[in-house]
Amino acid sequence: MTALVGGGVLSLSLAVLSAPTPLMLTLALAAHVFGLLAGYFVAVMLVLMSRAPLLEREIGADRLARWHGRLGRVFVATMIVHVVAATATWIALRHDTIIGGALNLMSLPWLWPALAATVLFVAVGALSIRAARRRLSYERWHSIHLLTYVAIALSFGHELAGPNLAGFLPAEVFWSLLYVYAFALVLRYRVLRPLEQTWRHRLRVETVLSEAPGVVSIVFRGHYVDDLHAVPGQFFRWRFLTRRTWLSAHPFSLSAPAQNNRLRITVKDLGSGSRLLHSITPGTLVLAEGPYGAMTSRRRTRPDVLLVAGGVGITPMRALFETLDADSGAITLLYRASTVDDIVFRDELEEIAAHRGVEIVWMIGRSSDPANRFSAERLTELIPNVRTRDVYLCASPALSDAARTALLATGLPRRHLHEEVFSF
Repeated sequence: MTALVGGGVLSLSLAVLSAPTPLMLTLALAAHVFGLLAGYFVAVMLVLMSRAPLLEREIGADRLARWHGRLGRVFVATMIVHVVAATATWIALRHDTIIGGALNLMSLPWLWPALAATVLFVAVGALSIRAARRRLSYERWHSIHLLTYVAIALSFGHELAGPNLAGFLPAEVFWSLLYVYAFALVLRYRVLRPLEQTWRHRLRVETVLSEAPGVVSIVFRGHYVDDLHAVPGQFFRWRFLTRRTWLSAHPFSLSAPAQNNRLRITVKDLGSGSRLLHSITPGTLVLAEGPYGAMTSRRRTRPDVLLVAGGVGITPMRALFETLDADSGAITLLYRASTVDDIVFRDELEEIAAHRGVEIVWMIGRSSDPANRFSAERLTELIPNVRTRDVYLCASPALSDAARTALLATGLPRRHLHEEVFSF
């Protein structure tokens, strides 16, 4: 965060210092400041989503995704202010009409590519609004989002040719190195590292097992799987290398500890993308990018632990249920499902509970039944010491919201509630 703020202050200082003195308090200053800040925000967003291990481990993939989303909205607003202020300044200086001034402005170097970049940025930003994203499949939204790389390439020439940097060699070098560093992280950890892991571990689908209606487990077998250092609670981004699925990488948590060179995930049919994985054939080569996520035993700071799972959210909880140290405190799994048929891993969970001396609390039934509804009173009734535990939570967005509200209402401190929330 210090580096982020420091870079912003440096960019702001550069913009102010390079602004023409007679216009320091006019639209020209706004054009300089917002333009340079917009360029800086782009580099920061690249770093946030580079999947660099240090950031993923210390901050968490969910928090990085939320920061990226929020900064994206700020960036689009900043860019629009820059465009308006720069155009208004140009027209005022030339005493031109709005249309004539705008057309003359476009005759400057790199302005047409910059305009195309602006259109792409705004389009991607609009489609990233939650209401718009709900209308798109994950695969289509992801493909559209890749257009931001094209927009960055189109806008970079304009940034270097702009009045903030042009002719000022130290500033040009600094700006170029900033983007080189950001893209180097993206190339290293989003492209080269997954390819390296595919070559070394050669993970392939071994079997596909039905777990519940609309839910399957996919077991992978590979080489040197222990070298991935994947721990319960983490996830990979899985790219199944078939003609119909290779374009999309799906984030799925491990539903069992890695062992015997095998990994397992569990997938519910939630749309066309996940539905295709239900019919994936054994032998399919898989590109597994990760492991990611910080919802692991490292976050445990209290002896007693409560794992809260809803539906297919049991996947990371099942792995933690099997591996969390049960000698230092009580381990309880609270599993919410609509019907008995919706329970995933029931036999496995009951076997783990009997073998390890840990506890399962079932909440099965309609949510209209007060006994199956998350509330502070109900949670305290089921888990009397809930407020003094570390709590891990994974469920659908609506169920997570209800559980989070109820848990905090019991008096549980927010720092002891561990979850990864990717909506923003």
